[in-house]
Amino acid sequence: MFDVVNELVQNSGILSMTYKELIMIIISLIFLYLAVRKGYEPYLLIPIAFGILLVNLPLAGLVDPPANGENGGLLYYLYQGVDLGIYPPLIFLCLGASTDFGPLLANPKTLLLGGAAQFGIFSAFFLAIVAGMSPEEAASIGIIGGADGPTAIYLSSQLADHILPAIALAAYSYMALVPIIQPPLMRLFTNEKERKVKMEQLRTVSKKEKVLFPIVTTLFVTLIIPSATTLVGMLMLGNIIRESGQVPKLTETLQNSFMYIVTILLGVSVGSKATGDTFLTWSTLIITVLGLAAFAVGTISGLLLGKVMYKLTNGQINPLIGAAGVSAVPMASRVVQKEGVKYNPSNYLLMHAMSPNVAGVVGSAVTAGVLLSFFG
Repeated sequence: MFDVVNELVQNSGILSMTYKELIMIIISLIFLYLAVRKGYEPYLLIPIAFGILLVNLPLAGLVDPPANGENGGLLYYLYQGVDLGIYPPLIFLCLGASTDFGPLLANPKTLLLGGAAQFGIFSAFFLAIVAGMSPEEAASIGIIGGADGPTAIYLSSQLADHILPAIALAAYSYMALVPIIQPPLMRLFTNEKERKVKMEQLRTVSKKEKVLFPIVTTLFVTLIIPSATTLVGMLMLGNIIRESGQVPKLTETLQNSFMYIVTILLGVSVGSKATGDTFLTWSTLIITVLGLAAFAVGTISGLLLGKVMYKLTNGQINPLIGAAGVSAVPMASRVVQKEGVKYNPSNYLLMHAMSPNVAGVVGSAVTAGVLLSFFG
C-alpha cells in the first residue's frame, strides 16, 4: 500500500513543481481576484488568468507540441490562432460590428485627436530601443500606448512572440485602469475654463455616409499601407455589416456571442504562454513601465492637441475629448464624459469623445501596419 501511495506521489505534479511555476500560479490567482472581485476587464482577464494557471501546472502537458505520433496538448492547438494571427482580426471584425463611426463623420477634424494619441506608441518605441530592446520588441511594446489589446497581441505575435504574455497583460491592465490613470492627466494638462466648454450637438450623419466610410477607408488604407489591411479590413467589414442594415442577425452575433467566443480563445491562448521562464524576467518589468509611459504620453498628446484646437476654434472644442484618442472604446469616452460633467453639469461630451475614440482604433491599427511593414 505504501509503495502505491509513494508511486502516486512521485508521478504527481506536486514534487515536480518549480518555484517559478508556484509564483506564476499565485500571479494567476491574483489576476482572477482582480477580474472577479474588482471587475478589471473580466471578459479577457479571466481566461488569461486561467490560461496562466493551466500552463504552470506541472506535467499537465497542455502546451506540448505533437511528438512521436502523439497529439499535442489542447492549449498548443488553441494558440495557433494567435501564432497565425487569426484571433485578433476576428476581434476587429466584432469591434467593427459594434462601432458607430457617425460621431467621427459628423466632426471629422477630431480625427486628428485620434492621430495625436499615437505619439505614445512612438515615444515608447524609442525608449525601448534606448533600454536595449530589439526593434521588433520595441515595436511590440510601443503599441501598448494605443490602449488596444487585440492590436498589441496581433503585432507582438508577429514580431516578438516571446514577450507576448507581458505585452497582453500590460495592454489590458492599462485599459482597465483608464478611469484611474486618465483623470489626473486631464486635470494637469487642462484648465477649468477649458474643461467647462460645452460643445454643440453633432449633425445627423446619413446612412449613405456610414456605408461609404468603411469602403473608402479600406481602399485608402490598403493602397497606402498594405500591411495594415488585415486589421483595418476586418474592422471595416464588421462595420459595413452593421451599417448595411440587411443582416441584423449577423450583426447581433458579431456583437455578442461570436465576440465572447473569440475572446475566450484569445485569452486562454495568451495566458498559456506565460510560463515562469518567459514571464519572470527583467524584460517584463521594463515592458510594464514602458507600457505605462506609452499610455500616458498618448493621453497627454491628445489633450495637448485638444488645447490647440480649443484655441483655433475660439473655444468650440473641449480639450478633454483629446484624452479619448486612445483606443479603449468606449471606456475612454465615458471617462471624458464623467470628468466633463464635474465642471459643467449640462455638458454632454460622450458622443464628441467617441469621435477621437474610434479614430484611435483605426489609428492604432494603421500604426501597427506601419511597424509591421518596417520590422515584420
